[in-house]
Amino acid sequence: MPGFLVNLSTTVTCTHQGPAKPTVTAPNILVMGAPVALQTSPYVVTLCTLPPPPAANGPCATAPTWFNAAKRVFANGVPVLLQDSQAMCVPSGTPLIISANQTRVFGT
Repeated sequence: MPGFLVNLSTTVTCTHQGPAKPTVTAPNILVMGAPVALQTSPYVVTLCTLPPPPAANGPCATAPTWFNAAKRVFANGVPVLLQDSQAMCVPSGTPLIISANQTRVFGT
């Protein structure tokens, strides 16, 4: 589905409000002055509030795989992430949430 491109300054959190950032970006492709995020880049989650076992199965640590991304927009041959892209956190199994994003560059 079409949506705005995700870049390094996009606010991404786990379901428990832990901030998440990509481990790799495309430094040569900038949107609003920040490098774009790639489908192949795992995200690292910090400060997740989900308790560890036995109370729960957290905290969220990474989101290693993105399930969908742009179909027509690529950076360095890799699809870029869009605002509706989805990833699952490990070990909790909850999704990442893309909330605040740039609103100038749109892709499909």
